[in-house]
Amino acid sequence: MAQLLDPLALARLANLELRARTVVEGALAGMHRSPHHGASVEFAEHKEYSAGDEIKHIDWKAYGKFDKYYVKRFEEETELRAYLLIDTSASMGYRGDGVSKLEYARMLGGSLAYLLLRQQDQVGMIAFGERLKGYMPPRSRGGHLADLLQAFEGLGADGRTDLARGLQYVSEVAQRRSLIVVLSDLLEEGGDEDRRNEARHLLRGLRARKHDVVVFHLLDRDELTLPFEGTTVFESMEDPRKLLAEPAEVRKAYLAEMGRFIEGYRRGLEEGDVEYHLVDTSRAPSAVLIEFLNGAWRNKGRR
Repeated sequence: MAQLLDPLALARLANLELRARTVVEGALAGMHRSPHHGASVEFAEHKEYSAGDEIKHIDWKAYGKFDKYYVKRFEEETELRAYLLIDTSASMGYRGDGVSKLEYARMLGGSLAYLLLRQQDQVGMIAFGERLKGYMPPRSRGGHLADLLQAFEGLGADGRTDLARGLQYVSEVAQRRSLIVVLSDLLEEGGDEDRRNEARHLLRGLRARKHDVVVFHLLDRDELTLPFEGTTVFESMEDPRKLLAEPAEVRKAYLAEMGRFIEGYRRGLEEGDVEYHLVDTSRAPSAVLIEFLNGAWRNKGRR
C-alpha cells in the first residue's frame, strides 16, 4: 500500500477513480476519527417529520403553530457543499522527477471528491487558467463522481494564471456557505505582487462570508530547492521568456525570493483565517489528505 501511495505509482493506476479510492483508503487507514468535515451542533433548518426521525428533535412550537410535526435538523445532518477550484495554467504542467502539478491536483482533488461524495455531500468543480475552463455545479447524485473525475482527466495545462478570475466566479455561484478548496501553484504572470494581493483579498473575502476556504499550494520539488547543476536555460511556461544562468550562482537569491513568496501567502491567508497547506508534489497525496482531515477536525467549530 505504501508504494501505491507514491505519486508516480498512483499515476500508473488505470483510472482516476482507482487512484482516488487508493488515496482515501490509505488516508483513512492512518486516522482514528471520522473525517466528516465541519460537523456542528448548530441548528440549520426544519424538515417535515417522517418515519424513522428521532422524536426528541420534534419542534413542538412549530407543531402548535402549523398543526404538523417538524423535526429540527442540525448542521452536522445537512449536506456539505464543496467547490474544487483547479488551476490549469501552463505552469501547472511542470514536472521534475515526479508527476506534474496538474496531475497531482487531479489526484488530490479526485480524492477529496471521492471522500465527500462517499459521505453524501455535494461536490462541484471549477477549472481556471487565464479564463474559466470548466464548471460542474455541486451534486451528490449517483454517477456524479464518474462525471467529475472524467472532467478532471480532460483538463490540460495551458495559458496563463488568473487566480482572481476563478475566485470571482466561485464567489458568484457559491451563495450558500460552502467548503471552497483551491488547488494551484499560485504562480501569477511575472510574479506580479498586485495580482497576488488581489487573490489574497478575494480568498479572505470568501472566508469573511463564512465559507470554509482551503488552499493547497502545489509546488514541484525542483521549484522548492533549485537542484540543477551547470549552465542551465530556464524557460517560462506561460510566456516566451528564457534565462541562461548558473544555478549555483542564483540559488541563494532564488530560494530567498521563493521563501518570501510562500511566506506572503501563508501569513496573508492565515491572517484572514484561510487554511493554507504548502504541498511538495513528491509527497504521498494520502499524507496531505490526513493533514487536511486532522486540520478540519481541529477547526470544526470555526464555521
